[in-house]
Amino acid sequence: QVQLVESGGGLVQAGGSLRLSCAASGTRSSFRLMGWYRQAPGKQRELVTTITSGGSTNYADSVKGRFTISRDNAKNTVYLQMNSLKPEDTAVYYCKATLSILYKEFEYWGQGTQVTVSS
Repeated sequence: QVQLVESGGGLVQAGGSLRLSCAASGTRSSFRLMGWYRQAPGKQRELVTTITSGGSTNYADSVKGRFTISRDNAKNTVYLQMNSLKPEDTAVYYCKATLSILYKEFEYWGQGTQVTVSS
């Protein structure tokens, strides 16, 4: 059973930084894609950033230049370094991982971690 466990959320003042981690367990396979999504109160869940097993990244325009995604394939862990945080970054952040096995894809989500940025 694949599980994703996020950590690192919390309360920070605007302009501050946080680093989120998401550790996957239950498989020795490398995830084809790992990423972070967020959901603010009253809003739909949105993509923040993704990273492939080869290290290619994609960012939402709203976080470009401020957030950096990275991963450690040996540990099946993905990180999100968030700098210059703004109040509008306040949301529950979810880790998502996609596993490709025999031409099928399996998606997994973490339980979410709260990030609150005060003004």
